[in-house]
Amino acid sequence: MSPKFLEQGGFEFKIYSREEDRSHIHILKDGNKAKFWLEPVVELAENKGFKEHELSKIEKIIKQNEEDFKSKFSKHLR
Repeated sequence: MSPKFLEQGGFEFKIYSREEDRSHIHILKDGNKAKFWLEPVVELAENKGFKEHELSKIEKIIKQNEEDFKSKFSKHLR
């Protein structure tokens, strides 16, 4: 199961169950994928296809929703 936490600007923000314990979020759009760490700071972990300007938009959305994503991540792993 991989719940969707948010859809904004065409980007889908989700996690994959039991992938790893460190808080992170996956972003999908048009076949492109990225992964951002949520801790200790928001940071790009990997990128497959997104352009720099898209990554900037994604990071901004993540920072706006950071605490909510962390909370949902933690609740999902219980």
